[in-house]
Amino acid sequence: MSYTINAVTRTEIGKGSSRRLRHAGKVPAVIYGPGKEPVSIKFEHKDIINIQLNDNFYTTDLTIAIEGKEIKVRVKAIQRHAFKQLVEHIDFMFA
Repeated sequence: MSYTINAVTRTEIGKGSSRRLRHAGKVPAVIYGPGKEPVSIKFEHKDIINIQLNDNFYTTDLTIAIEGKEIKVRVKAIQRHAFKQLVEHIDFMFA
């Protein structure tokens, strides 16, 4: 099964900015890999909360659509809230 996540590039980086995004129902994330510049993105929490429960979410290539451009990635790391069902941050690697 293939997953597509719509995302937007984010310009504000840092702890305060990430907290504001989470409070607004968004998830901060980063895409990185060898030989390529890292890309900081954000997307809606509702877009990721249900699909991240599937086991194949972590083992298959995902598609991230950023402003009309599609990028193939894999999940490298995911940080969740300690006791709430919230995703706080995701690291993706270029596939």
